[in-house]
Amino acid sequence: MSEVTCIDAKLASSMLPRRKEDGHKGTFGKLLIVGGAVGYTGAPYLAAEAAVHSGCGLVYLGVPTCIWQIEAVKCTSSMPFPLPDEGGMLCEASYGAVADKLSGCDVLALGPGLGRSRGAEKLVSLLLDFAAQSVVLDADGINALAGNPGLLKSRRGRVTVLTPHEAEFSRLSGLPLERIVRGDRCALARSFAAEYGCVLVLKGHRTVVALPDGQVFVNTCGGSALSRGGSGDVLTGLIASLLCQGASARDAACCGVFLHARAGDLLSQQQTSYCVTPSALIEQGFPPAFGELLV
Repeated sequence: MSEVTCIDAKLASSMLPRRKEDGHKGTFGKLLIVGGAVGYTGAPYLAAEAAVHSGCGLVYLGVPTCIWQIEAVKCTSSMPFPLPDEGGMLCEASYGAVADKLSGCDVLALGPGLGRSRGAEKLVSLLLDFAAQSVVLDADGINALAGNPGLLKSRRGRVTVLTPHEAEFSRLSGLPLERIVRGDRCALARSFAAEYGCVLVLKGHRTVVALPDGQVFVNTCGGSALSRGGSGDVLTGLIASLLCQGASARDAACCGVFLHARAGDLLSQQQTSYCVTPSALIEQGFPPAFGELLV
């Protein structure tokens, strides 16, 4: 069995895509984020903000029509657009417009604030089958596959990054939560990634990144500053942004996990772990965390 590699600052620095001084917004990729629902307007916004603040060139945000005006007011650097919805959630009727927009993008981030419904599940299934682009699947995008992870096998050979916390991984894999929490998280993540041909980012204390070829990485930083709603959406936007900028799936996942956690650590030194918010993580934590990797 392959050894486990620790993600430290040196490794993360080597994985961070460097920016061309003569680059323009098209150089740094086009990201499409799809999510949001009534009562969940913060998640897609945070993912979009994280992508913008981590260097992505253009960020589009597809949300239900019923919350589009909210997102349009909040988002000044990303571009929200309305999608057909059903009962306040995206649904199969959203598929055509998403597919059209995705045709001009490099990466799809699917799931932040999506909500759980049959329509959302169908949309996730259709988009996973359709997208030739790299996909970052998070939150209710993952829950849409609960009990049916076999849908991921159709994407073998295409980049798919999943970012579940332990409860989401339990629903996805069918494994008891206690086994995931108390067991060998590295071995469980490695087995899942190999079987389903995906990159698995198993979040938690010392987040695990497992690749389809058996490689496993464990993050070395991060703490309870990240233990609040919205932090996962920030990570989704960050990983998707790094993919847009040309990082491999391995590098985007590992570097994204490190930067996210390190930003939380640095901000905790100023604000304590009690007071760090996801928005502050993006606006105040990202700059010094990225700066450390560029020294």
